[in-house]
Amino acid sequence: MQFVGAFTALVTPFKNGMVDEEAYRAHVEWQIEQGINGVVPCGTTGESATLSHEEHAFVIKICVDQVKGRVPVLAGAGSNNTREAIELARYAKDAKADGALLITPYYNKPTQAGLIAHFKAMAAEVHLPFVVYNVPGRTSVNLLPQTVAAMRKEIPQLVGIKEATGNLCQVSDVIEYCGPDFTVLSGDDFTLLPTLAIGGHGVISVTSNVAPALVAKLCNAWRAGDTAAAKKLHYMLAPLNRAMFIETNPGPAKTALGLMGRMKPDLRLPLVGLAPKNADALAQTLKESGLL
Repeated sequence: MQFVGAFTALVTPFKNGMVDEEAYRAHVEWQIEQGINGVVPCGTTGESATLSHEEHAFVIKICVDQVKGRVPVLAGAGSNNTREAIELARYAKDAKADGALLITPYYNKPTQAGLIAHFKAMAAEVHLPFVVYNVPGRTSVNLLPQTVAAMRKEIPQLVGIKEATGNLCQVSDVIEYCGPDFTVLSGDDFTLLPTLAIGGHGVISVTSNVAPALVAKLCNAWRAGDTAAAKKLHYMLAPLNRAMFIETNPGPAKTALGLMGRMKPDLRLPLVGLAPKNADALAQTLKESGLL
């Protein structure tokens, strides 16, 4: 179970419309220095939907090279086109990522049988540990616990799930049906502690882009049995968690990192900068959290 603890869903810095390699390497390095347990390049937070295939492969390669085996790299590689998803997963394998994070196909709205067929086709073509990503709010498809359990039996490469339904009953069902050796990661920062409490293993976090040490400490405290410390960190992080979603992710995270002087806060269309009132509220939260 290598994908355990706090994993950062890395933002992708841009400069003059291009991937800012220098800022990206610095961001990855800072995450590791701050004690993060793993990193996820080219996920939703990394604006993967607006990366070309060449950029996608480039970003994963940079990340793996900068990490140099110090923490696991779980590379985003999903698509609503199975052939394209296979190609992106190959980029992750070729770059020597430790695994691939595979979102359920969006827009097409496949059935549960279609979801199983999609991931089986990927597993047949690319031999790499897979973590599936269930986020119905973005995909309009819910990967049901019974389906995850069926996939676990049929696809040995499937080692875990990023659960972003916000539904703890569903998360509990996944853990019950798939067993304790199946990695279950919270896909929402605000459900990290509740997910750990019912048997989950960590989080793929947006908030850890700006506060990696705190998110990692929460996970480490829980694993060490220090539930009081984990609870304290949960409430300490709550204002930041809300601020990171004051507008569509990764707008707030990138804006925060810009205010912190860590990178330019450039977004790619159709995402745009925060509304002034939200930018002000975000800055105030960062100040109150001691990040500015």
